[in-house]
Amino acid sequence: MELWRQIFIHGMDMFNLLIVSYFFIGNGVYTLLMVLSLATVWLYNRRLSYQDMDEIRESPVTPPVTIVIPAWNEEQIILETTTSTLQTDYPELEVVVVDDGSTDSTLARLINHFHLVKMDLIYRPHIPTQAVRGFYMNPEMPNLLVVSKESGGKPDALNAGINVCRTPYFCTLDSDSILERDALLRLMRPVIHSPVNTVVSGGIVRVMNGCQIRDGRVTEVALPKSSLERFQVVEYLRSFLFGRTGWDLLGGTLIVSGAFAVFHRETVMEAGGFAHDTVTEDMDLIVQLHHWAAGNKRRIRMSFTSDPVCWTECPATLKMLGKQRRRWQLGLCQTLWKHSEMLFNRKYGMVGTFSFPFHLYVEALGAVVEFLGYFMVPLAIIFGMVPAMLYLLFVLLSLAYGGLLSIGAVLLEELTYRRYPAYGDLARLLWFAFIENLGYRQLVLYYRFEGVVRFLTGSWRWEKVTHVGVTQ
Repeated sequence: MELWRQIFIHGMDMFNLLIVSYFFIGNGVYTLLMVLSLATVWLYNRRLSYQDMDEIRESPVTPPVTIVIPAWNEEQIILETTTSTLQTDYPELEVVVVDDGSTDSTLARLINHFHLVKMDLIYRPHIPTQAVRGFYMNPEMPNLLVVSKESGGKPDALNAGINVCRTPYFCTLDSDSILERDALLRLMRPVIHSPVNTVVSGGIVRVMNGCQIRDGRVTEVALPKSSLERFQVVEYLRSFLFGRTGWDLLGGTLIVSGAFAVFHRETVMEAGGFAHDTVTEDMDLIVQLHHWAAGNKRRIRMSFTSDPVCWTECPATLKMLGKQRRRWQLGLCQTLWKHSEMLFNRKYGMVGTFSFPFHLYVEALGAVVEFLGYFMVPLAIIFGMVPAMLYLLFVLLSLAYGGLLSIGAVLLEELTYRRYPAYGDLARLLWFAFIENLGYRQLVLYYRFEGVVRFLTGSWRWEKVTHVGVTQ
């Protein structure tokens, strides 16, 4: 009996050490990212005041771009997304919508609304995909192509879009998203101005719920009605304005949202295209590109820019939120496991020595450590291993610091882009940033923990998030 007691005490001591290290490592890196992001975004916006988009729009060297929209059973929103995309302000733009074997009226709505007819086109599957059923075009809209193919999943649909793409760059856009009119011009600016081959350029994704939409455009920005959606607004601001901006400055970009990103087509094809063995094909491709560049001794750059905006519909129910966050966490674990040789490998630069270990310990394993901590630390108090007052102070510090990060993201948004002009919206955002760690964070943590469990048990299926569409 004494032996088991000693084992239990030793195990609890080790777990408490994990909790403390997770807190200080995680929040230490988040603090660094916050400071870097504050300086970067502020200086970037100061430079923007002296620049306009005419230079890129009118330049003869601005490369043409194809926007690829994969769609599966998106009848509620596909017309808004396609209409918005066709109105994008860019000199040479093509739009390819890939219907991945939808069983609803997604394809029929596209055909009827845009008056498309079936065409015979040459299809060269440079990246293997499921069979293509047909191509649909309107001669009066030569920059729109709809591809109908057998269902193969989102990566397969994206690869089909790459195969029909005729431009040096392509932009991935989720079918539940709407671009601001000049978003692609802003997204291509670092590609054009960089002296290094920029193979990926990512933009910011914001929550569309609550906004007014007219003719495929966000005409009025406002907060959504429900608390669940408002929490996600704060979460998106923190993730993009702090996380992505900071990692970009450090040269450790490991995640670029496939909802809105530009890729160099030839480089992606050389790296093998979008893989099918993870449920987050966008993150997997980013890591694969790092892998490919190091193996082929290619110098590449991946850029994140905080002013190109893509509006997306976030989950409006707990069921859909759970599906989304479990998939994100599962895909993170799959990708890190798949490319585990990059861990602490100096061959991959900042990604291998800093970014990859951080995402493994804090973002992936941290979900387990933090979730179990809510149960294990109280046990340590019961058995007298941790003073109750010390634990209470630790919890309060953790919650306060998490709130500080969220409030900082909201204030950074207000001081720079200010997409929410109403002072009432700012006050509400600050309030939800303050209370985010009192329930919502724990809810998302539970879904993330479920994602890790699904990874460990081999339950790797894709969970479809159903969108309800936006109000016109």
